[in-house]
Amino acid sequence: MASLRGLSYFEKWLLLGVVAGVIAGLAAVVFYTLTRLFEDVFMRELVGMAVPRALGEGGSLDFRPNMGNYLLVPAATAIGGLISGFLVYTFAPEAEGHGTDAVIRAYHYLQGKIRWVVVPVKVLASAITIGSGGSAGSEGPTALFSAGIGSLSADLFKLSPEDRRRMVAIGIGAGIGSIFKAPFGGALLAAEILYRRDIEAEVLYPAIVAAAVGYAIFGAFFGYGPIFGAYPGQFNPQSLPIFALLGLINGPMAILYVKAFYGLNGYFKKLKIRDHFKPLLGGLATGLLGLMAPEVLGEGDGWISLIMHGKIDAFYSPLLPPLLLLALLPFLKILATSFSIGSGGSGGVFVPGLFIGAFVGADLGLLFRHFYHQLVPSLAPFVIVGMASFFAAAGKVPLSVMAMVVEMTGSPELLPAAMIATALSYLTSWGYSIFQSQVETRRDSPAHRAEY
Repeated sequence: MASLRGLSYFEKWLLLGVVAGVIAGLAAVVFYTLTRLFEDVFMRELVGMAVPRALGEGGSLDFRPNMGNYLLVPAATAIGGLISGFLVYTFAPEAEGHGTDAVIRAYHYLQGKIRWVVVPVKVLASAITIGSGGSAGSEGPTALFSAGIGSLSADLFKLSPEDRRRMVAIGIGAGIGSIFKAPFGGALLAAEILYRRDIEAEVLYPAIVAAAVGYAIFGAFFGYGPIFGAYPGQFNPQSLPIFALLGLINGPMAILYVKAFYGLNGYFKKLKIRDHFKPLLGGLATGLLGLMAPEVLGEGDGWISLIMHGKIDAFYSPLLPPLLLLALLPFLKILATSFSIGSGGSGGVFVPGLFIGAFVGADLGLLFRHFYHQLVPSLAPFVIVGMASFFAAAGKVPLSVMAMVVEMTGSPELLPAAMIATALSYLTSWGYSIFQSQVETRRDSPAHRAEY
């Protein structure tokens, strides 16, 4: 629009940032509501299973497992996978997998263009996948939702391809920052997630505006408190060597996550059956894992809240003793996520990544607490630093994930520990990233080819 073109950079992107923020906030509200609806249909009504929710989403630390018609879990996840596969491969095949990577690809290679049909298909398929017990996160669909509408609004305002790309990048950060109540981390994510070794500084200002607006809208519906509850302890600098060890462990764990995810993804792509039915098989495999460890079903954010606050007695498996269950949960979650999304299902990889990192941290904390109880009085700092250091390495987004985890847990005093652990996990994860469409630097992006 001519009126926008006549404005200065900051004036124009203040207005467009507000537009992107409204889109992101409403997108987060719609997707969150849909996910809870399908969770009620599949897990509560069909299976009769109690599913814990994060404290900031109305969850309780008094949660007790209620397994209901437990053997129906594989049926629920398989049905969810079948419906998701039908929606995706019939109407928008590019909506398969985790949505954030699709948005990154649109930014670098498609001038920010996202087909309008991808948005409703991705949102509905992902809500069904997560609600039926599939191991996936809400951030990818929310990012694609807000970025897709941002792309359409850019065409409506007749913005240039460069500005359309910015609207898409802003949509990623504002959408994720809204649904996880982490606006500052979301704004950083918009600039950081596009590259493995660089940052898109030009989107920071509008992303800050958009994330703030989106957070205000989402919080008006679901509250503004930290999603996992406030950190209940204090930082002990004597624990820094243990946090350094946690970072060294999470680097190779991030590589395992990436290799397992894309290894199973490659296997499913080679299967000689119609793509429509592959998510059914992935859902069935996830459900069978859920029979062993129900904690791997769904997003898992409620279980993160429970382990962060030391509620070990809430964890249950019909086959595994409690300590063995806790030790295996990071690996079982990697498998469940790889089956659910890698098979062609729909959902995000960020929350499963937080889950994996949280339980790697909890396991290390339990080990050291056994020998040095005074040094490790609480698991919470290890859970929090585990989340930050794991996905910082797996997604190559160290700055934004540290900020997001601090916002999601109300724990700024743990930043020194998170910084040390994240630096080491980032180093020891080499160039592996769960986001395949990331490029190394701005120089390597087709979006910036003319500049170089």
